[in-house]
Amino acid sequence: MERIDKILTSLGYGSRKEVQSFIKRGHVSIDWIVTKDVKLKANHENIRFDGEMLDSYPLIIAMNKPANFVCSHNDSGKLIYSLLPQRWQQRNPKISTIGRLDSDTTGIILLTDDGELNHTLTSPKKHIKKIYKVTLAMPLNGNEVDIFASGGLMLRGEDKPCLSARLTVVDDFNVYLELIEGRYHQVKRMFGALGNKVVKLHREQFANIRADDLKEGEYRVISKEEILFI
Repeated sequence: MERIDKILTSLGYGSRKEVQSFIKRGHVSIDWIVTKDVKLKANHENIRFDGEMLDSYPLIIAMNKPANFVCSHNDSGKLIYSLLPQRWQQRNPKISTIGRLDSDTTGIILLTDDGELNHTLTSPKKHIKKIYKVTLAMPLNGNEVDIFASGGLMLRGEDKPCLSARLTVVDDFNVYLELIEGRYHQVKRMFGALGNKVVKLHREQFANIRADDLKEGEYRVISKEEILFI
């Protein structure tokens, strides 16, 4: 159990001073009984704010990322977090993306304020599946499937080859690429190593989560069990 003002503040309902004011004005109830005691302790699941259950903690979000948004808290561009409700943007600990997508890359991305989950899903040892739809500037050479599957492709600046990756060819310019690692700009660098260039990149799947039912910029709250679970 924790103080109710601390719980509400950490969930972004306001500053500590604002939350205490809400409590004193009767906005908060414990087991449906209104309390005005800011020092009262309770469990998260027993608290209501204006009669509504509190936002979940931890919070896990699946979003269909639009182009031209960046996965950073410290950038001058359009931040992916600006697409979330203001209250979620004020949570402590902060909501962060699980891994990143480039500004021009679209598709499924997960966000959470659960640091342990974030670490688990970004750990190279976990081999989390990611599937990308890739559009290329030039036609395929014809040997990409074998090269990517070999586990021997070296990227510039790396000292270990890429793990085996599955390439499914749609046509000469369009493919699906399934990876089980997440190196910096990996998809673009893999095709760049073979003399090609990625002109459009969309992540179709992260672990078990897809963005099929979400329009660009839309999101939904998901559970750990939906992701895999590991």
